[in-house]
Amino acid sequence: VVLCLRLLFLVPAGVPVRSGDATFPKAMDNVTVRQGESATLRCSVDNRVTRVAWLNRSSILYAGNDKWCLDPRVVLLANTKTQYSIQIQDVDVYDEGPYTCSVQTDNHPKTSRVHLIVQVSPKITEISSDISINEGGNVSLTCIATGRPDPTITWRHISPKAVGFISEDEYLEITGITREQSGEYECSASNDVAAPVVQRVKVTVNYPPYISDAKSTGVPVGQKGILLCEASAVPSADFQWYKDDKRLAEGQKGLKVENKAFFSRLTFFNVSEQDYGNYTCVASNQLGNTNASMILYGE
Repeated sequence: VVLCLRLLFLVPAGVPVRSGDATFPKAMDNVTVRQGESATLRCSVDNRVTRVAWLNRSSILYAGNDKWCLDPRVVLLANTKTQYSIQIQDVDVYDEGPYTCSVQTDNHPKTSRVHLIVQVSPKITEISSDISINEGGNVSLTCIATGRPDPTITWRHISPKAVGFISEDEYLEITGITREQSGEYECSASNDVAAPVVQRVKVTVNYPPYISDAKSTGVPVGQKGILLCEASAVPSADFQWYKDDKRLAEGQKGLKVENKAFFSRLTFFNVSEQDYGNYTCVASNQLGNTNASMILYGE
């Protein structure tokens, strides 16, 4: 916090603080700087001036060449016949407000005021955590950001099918979410002071397995044969194979079962007459299960 002594002599009691009193002294109307930058406050003077001072509200920053302020960030830039200026380095939000150039001329004090505006880059201070939800549920995402001026908050779905923003608010509500709405959601905070800041939230939509591909296959005796079962599911499906009503075990002679996240492959290394028949693929997770039948036949 700026520590400065109080003004005791430059502005007599009852003298109003005026901005732009005639054309003298002349100060800037507003000074706008970003947080962390330096602010220069200038006041034009002439040879009629006998006393000069810069004030922050009623606290003296400088009186002539004498520094009355304990803040090392405040320095005198110029005290000449034409200009009296100071600089505030490493500006922060608490420096914002009115600053007064006070001059004494012909025993008539005059003042000119400048308002320091401090802009602050946007910063996301709070955002929802990654979430996992079952299909059909409701999702509420929150993104809180600070900055001066207040940043604009927008949400968008990071998806090839997504077009534009889906929310221009701190809050994003999704009712009856579908599996197509899963993925990353990006919150952007922008106030034109600096580049927008973005953060993402991952939304995982859980749904039961759906078998998308299970085709019958014809293979001659003695050849290699493959039955493939593809299924989408979140969480990933567990696969089981049956011939008629008998479950096929991994490592069974002449067979290999290969399970991945989205498919299961049943391989016959040397097809025999006994291998021909009806096979069932069962895909399941904690939300449900489904199955599909296919035939391995001879050619």
